[in-house]
Amino acid sequence: MEPRSRRTRSGGDEAPTEEPARRRIEVPTPSVVRARERGKVAAQNPVVLRTEQLTKVYGSVVAANEVSISVHAGSLTGIVGPNGAGKTTTLSMISGLLRPSSGRVTVGNVDVWADGPAAKQLIGTLPDRLRLFDRLTGAQLLYYSGVLHGVAEAEVAARSAELAEAFGLESALDRLVSDYSAGMQKKIALACSMIHAPEVLVLDEPFEAIDPVSAANVTEILEKFVAGGGSVILSSHSLELIQRVCDHVAIIASGSVIAQGTVDAVRDGVSLEERFRALVGEGESKKGLQWLHGSSDSE
Repeated sequence: MEPRSRRTRSGGDEAPTEEPARRRIEVPTPSVVRARERGKVAAQNPVVLRTEQLTKVYGSVVAANEVSISVHAGSLTGIVGPNGAGKTTTLSMISGLLRPSSGRVTVGNVDVWADGPAAKQLIGTLPDRLRLFDRLTGAQLLYYSGVLHGVAEAEVAARSAELAEAFGLESALDRLVSDYSAGMQKKIALACSMIHAPEVLVLDEPFEAIDPVSAANVTEILEKFVAGGGSVILSSHSLELIQRVCDHVAIIASGSVIAQGTVDAVRDGVSLEERFRALVGEGESKKGLQWLHGSSDSE
């Protein structure tokens, strides 16, 4: 298109004026779309983490009953279930924190319980009920985590700086972890789980206690991790989050896996919450508490 010229009052033409450049509006791809596309690819990738009939028994209580789960390379897999279903028990056995009564866990070709030191180099763990060395500063905790996993000191320093920036903790590194908020403690623990560049992240409630902005940031970090070939298995009570972020899901109830596969396959045309309630049971409406609702039945 030719530049347009404008007539002056004297009848002459002014110099042509360039039209302002049109900016292209970048529309970010929603995480749910990214998850669905990732799921199609990940389902074709090899399995990098496998549990085979994992069982944990406490006396007469079966906390986990022959749990078999497969996590593919490049997958972000969610674990969901009611309170007390066995999610934390399962993740603790996967990460090497809780010895199973029977069954097997492998990461790649490494048996987690036959060769713990080798397995821990491949796994990054965020456990339930954080137990941090909170009398250390954030920087010291990252240093300790890196060196403990055999990362060279110079590399630990570089990785610590990058992780702190990624999680928005740069200004807090010199403070004691005991002075951190619950959300900040969760983020420094996540950073510690990643500092040795593991192949698989095993995360128990990684989004608990963090604000929405931080949650979006953590989601982006995890998506980049799996895009680079890593794998994540995480638990959450938020079915909406699991449906939006994860590409695979396993539903656990009463210690057993009752459904697993891609998120779309498991939810089968309805929301994950609807499918979950249908599988687990919605529960009966409880009677009582009339006094709480201002009932006058006794009158």
